[in-house]
Amino acid sequence: MKASIIKIAIVTLIIQSMQAQETKKETVSTEPKYTIENCVNHFELEKATKTKVGYQYWFGDKNFTHENTLKMSIVEPGKSTHAPHHHPEEEFFYILEGTAQFFLDGKTVVAGPNTSFYCPPNAEHGISNVGKTDLKYLVIKKDLK
Repeated sequence: MKASIIKIAIVTLIIQSMQAQETKKETVSTEPKYTIENCVNHFELEKATKTKVGYQYWFGDKNFTHENTLKMSIVEPGKSTHAPHHHPEEEFFYILEGTAQFFLDGKTVVAGPNTSFYCPPNAEHGISNVGKTDLKYLVIKKDLK
């Protein structure tokens, strides 16, 4: 009788172990496979998302990367993507073209191309286009999990 119980216990453990390995394989296979073809991303306007104030183009989103996102925003003159806001994630903005007004905790600065703007976690921040041409900038953000 004891031998039968031990055999059943061993078989049960083997089955559970095999099921756990299958579950692990399924979990691993759902992660993106990184190749040179999907890790190099060329901007294509037709693949950009139209917004109320211009466009957004995700070079890397949280579904592809492990923690970070990289987005390019194009904002029409005199507009902003949204009002100043805050969130727990830190962000970096990098101006490619145009004239931006950065807002951080009640203060503003106007800047042009090749300027970065760091927004610490939970700080009230914003960016708007105060120029006469489109504002084009990159946003790098770490996704909290």
